[in-house]
Amino acid sequence: MLTDKVAVITGGGTGIGRACALRLAQEGANVVVNYSRSKDDAEKTKADVEALGRKALAYQASVTDDEAVREMMQATLSAFGRIDILINNAGMTHFVPLDDLEGMKDEFWFDIMDVNVVGMFRCSRAAAPALKDSGGCIVNITSIAGITGMGSSVAYAASKAAGISVTKSLARVLAPEVRVNGVAPGIVLTRWVADHQDHVQKYGDETPLGRVANPEDVAEIAYSLVGNASMVTGQTIVIDGGAFL
Repeated sequence: MLTDKVAVITGGGTGIGRACALRLAQEGANVVVNYSRSKDDAEKTKADVEALGRKALAYQASVTDDEAVREMMQATLSAFGRIDILINNAGMTHFVPLDDLEGMKDEFWFDIMDVNVVGMFRCSRAAAPALKDSGGCIVNITSIAGITGMGSSVAYAASKAAGISVTKSLARVLAPEVRVNGVAPGIVLTRWVADHQDHVQKYGDETPLGRVANPEDVAEIAYSLVGNASMVTGQTIVIDGGAFL
């Protein structure tokens, strides 16, 4: 149980972030639902957390803005008095075929790395003092792309590999007070893949478990790392139905 623990979830209004917010709230956590643009979705997630009897705050801040990130952590402390859990879920990509090297423009690299890697670091750095005070934990949502080198673009795969590396580094430097782990999903049924249903179906059919993950599958592992893994740190758990055994 996470009764009265406080979780900050970046990109918390939709998909995996929303599922994490609801799963932690079911276990008693109060939740800060961070969003960049999806205000209506974040407010809906906030309302759904409150319907579970927990407190919630929807907070707009881009993880690309260090000042905004630091202000979000301070607002969390002002509202709840503590931070126990940080789930770095905010992410983005540009869809560029892996073999289209000329199409992988420099600006796409900068966009992807700024959110997926530097954004993760900014949020972790800003939350670190409070997490150390509470003996808290961080869960970074990465991707199987960071292990296989496959995915929506070369830059996306590279960013997720970097996220796995950042997870290991932070696990070292924030120990022993703070545990840091990662979750690396394969394809997840979110709006990211809404226009790629043929690919999603084929991928799922070819996995040993015969399906792709849904956001709740990822949220369950994130919760396990938060609530039931006190001796686990620096690890990244793959959730891909066995696709890349």
